[in-house]
Amino acid sequence: MPIDDEIFSDVNKICNADWNKRVGSKVPVSDDITLSNGAVEIEATYLYTDLANSSKMAKTLDRRVTAKILKSYLAVSSRLIRHFGGRIMSFDGDRVMGGFMGNSKNTSAVQCSFAIAYAVTQLIRPKFEMKYYSVENADFKIHHATGIDQGTVFLVRGGIYGSNELISIGRAPNLAAKLSDLREGSNTTYVTKSVYDKASAATKRKVDGSDGIWEARTWRYCGEEISIYRSGYWRKPSLN
Repeated sequence: MPIDDEIFSDVNKICNADWNKRVGSKVPVSDDITLSNGAVEIEATYLYTDLANSSKMAKTLDRRVTAKILKSYLAVSSRLIRHFGGRIMSFDGDRVMGGFMGNSKNTSAVQCSFAIAYAVTQLIRPKFEMKYYSVENADFKIHHATGIDQGTVFLVRGGIYGSNELISIGRAPNLAAKLSDLREGSNTTYVTKSVYDKASAATKRKVDGSDGIWEARTWRYCGEEISIYRSGYWRKPSLN
């Protein structure tokens, strides 16, 4: 079939198909949803974590060093998402998105973000600064930010047979991604008020029991002023 006929057929089938939707009790994998018209609706918390300064790294550092930094960041972020009960939803260059479900989904996502902050600031950054003079003396620091939001998400499969992945549609994944783009001083975790309110008391205190982890502020999203919280706190995974 000529390519113009193929793409016409793709659009026609997708546009006219009725969704075969079900409500999910867990974060699905691609094979759980049919490619043609399958969809799953879930209540989930989305975590989106983004490595900052990747363009500067690519321009300033040896590409082999930059590749090692990116690989380290994606490896530890992915491992921590799974450690805290989340599922890796997608990768996008220097970003990774995780989905959390269940009664403790907000707590788990925040704990995961604190652990990612620990990995970046206490492991990745000092390791690469110690090993590479170019990293230590660059005009930027290895830094990141993680955004978290929760809500109803519509999951579908996008692509073609043999090359497709899950697509998350809803405010939570989109807003989490936007929050991960924020660069405000030493802050590394940004959460919406709904996530903050539903996360456990343990995520609002330091290990020694003192508070002062979070700072409330407003932020404009799609023309609307929303309440968010930001934090520069990190915590070793074993101390959750």
